Amino acid sequence: MEHNGDIATQLAGRLGEREVFGTPVQQGGTTLLPVARVRGGGGGGGGGKADENGAGGGFGLNAEPAGAFAISADGAVAWHPAVNVNRIVWGGQLALAVAITACAIAFRRR
Repeated sequence: MEHNGDIATQLAGRLGEREVFGTPVQQGGTTLLPVARVRGGGGGGGGGKADENGAGGGFGLNAEPAGAFAISADGAVAWHPAVNVNRIVWGGQLALAVAITACAIAFRRR
């Protein structure tokens, strides 16, 4: 596990600040290191007339799975990206809608 821990540390150093690592899971001779992509932002402000005090602020955070590194006992590392099935289905629906619209326009011009 110590050798896998060294590899995980090296991987963490090479990735950007927006990636977050989960707790490594070890089974047999393989260690899985889950990775998530995290984005955040915030803002604040104040305003109003001279006789009014007003202020506000907010913060948003979005985290989504990016994939996992599989680190084998011999030190080989493989990346397994996360698959967002919802995005794939949405893309198919969008393509179908465009095709139906194009057919409808073509038939109207006849």
